[in-house]
Amino acid sequence: MSAVDTAATTQLDLQVKIEKPSACQRHVVVTVPRAELERYFRKAYDEIAPRADLPGFRAGKIPRKLLESRFKKTVADQVKSNLVMDSLQQITDGGEFSAIAEPDMDYGAVKLPEAGDFTFEFKIEVRPEFDSPKWDGLDLVKTEFQLSDEEVERQLVRTLDRIIPGEPVDGEAKLGDQAAVNIAFTVDSKPLSFLEEAAVTVRPQLSLADCIIENFGELIAGKKEGDKVNAKVKVLETSLNESLRGVEVDAEIELLEIRRVNVENLTPAQLAQIGFDSTDELREFVRKELERQCEYHQAQLLREQITKQLTTGADWDLPPATVRRQADRELHRRVLEMKRNQFSDDQIRIVINSMRRNIEQMTREALREHFVLEKIAEDLKIDPTEAEYDEEINLIAERSDASPRQVRNKLERNGQMDAIRNQILERTVINRIVESAKVTTAKGDSILKEDPKEFAVEFLVAPVSALIPEAKYDARPEDAASDKDPVKPT
Repeated sequence: MSAVDTAATTQLDLQVKIEKPSACQRHVVVTVPRAELERYFRKAYDEIAPRADLPGFRAGKIPRKLLESRFKKTVADQVKSNLVMDSLQQITDGGEFSAIAEPDMDYGAVKLPEAGDFTFEFKIEVRPEFDSPKWDGLDLVKTEFQLSDEEVERQLVRTLDRIIPGEPVDGEAKLGDQAAVNIAFTVDSKPLSFLEEAAVTVRPQLSLADCIIENFGELIAGKKEGDKVNAKVKVLETSLNESLRGVEVDAEIELLEIRRVNVENLTPAQLAQIGFDSTDELREFVRKELERQCEYHQAQLLREQITKQLTTGADWDLPPATVRRQADRELHRRVLEMKRNQFSDDQIRIVINSMRRNIEQMTREALREHFVLEKIAEDLKIDPTEAEYDEEINLIAERSDASPRQVRNKLERNGQMDAIRNQILERTVINRIVESAKVTTAKGDSILKEDPKEFAVEFLVAPVSALIPEAKYDARPEDAASDKDPVKPT
């Protein structure tokens, strides 16, 4: 073990003052006594001495005074770094608070004093302190969903329409058709943004990240390839571009192509194209997809009941900066959760666009729920296992054109394994609560909704450097590009 390593393993004698500006923030002032600085300096010079190279001196034989003179700045930088890092580690491991973000510190402003104690400060976002709520013995209603053959057939038709490239249509467009469009957005006759060759389904509304074309279906239905139509669109008040919130902009929509699926005449070649040998095999795939979605809806309804009861009184003041930073994580978590439950990219985009319109409030609620569920997980000593990570990644891989290994690498590269951990942890806690609850059952309505009123496209009409990244759908919410979902047999 090196000299510096030895210094790091010895407990630092620190004076720590912690202020609590709010439930989720801490302002920490750290004072390191002079004796500790001297100890770190001694260890640092002891490590440098055998390797230092100065003309006229053999390695390891340089006088200490000369060594300190020649390497003063290098050693000071190293000591400052080691002291700050070791102090932060000791403080965060000490149990005074549970951090949910990296410390906010102006490292460049931190200076080692020539004499006296060393003091530095930082701010940090933390989980609020609270007693675990009583979670066992809750009264819950479990919704049971029964799938009929008729529902499977309805979903089969919708699935085919989603995954089979339609045949070109020479005539007029109608609701439900696949279409390719260009949309040019202008404000005061000046170009604002341009959505190029977007693949959409013609529905009553076209939902974009920061606006909705309310009469999209009316505008497109009855039009032919090459036609252009104009619309007025209002930028949402939740737009990240504050200067354009509520502003009405002009949209010119050009219809490039119309396609339509003939579900009555599905050929063996088309079946093979999407990875199936027969319609029976495809039908079974659709049934399993629906069963997974039923499980998701059932779990969501139980979760809503549980978190509503457990977060009563959890009215912690969550700083806006904390909410903004965590909003991206909440989008990621919801995307991954829906992907593992076999939802299409179209369905996911609609949910994410809806979340974005009220993202701060939804994130506050999600954070409160997570804090409570994580506290219970700590009490129960629940921690995800490697097998659970593998299962989660395998389920996500089923909805991707990637192997489980590729999915894992992408999640790790994008720092999203944390979202996987939270997803597993929260679901495990919910299951434990349900096991101990007084559960009654109720028959649920069909999970099949009417044909969606909107089609969602991830596109900012009023672009700006976003605090919350735009949603995609592969490893991050910003990766979705198409309404066409690759489907393979399970």
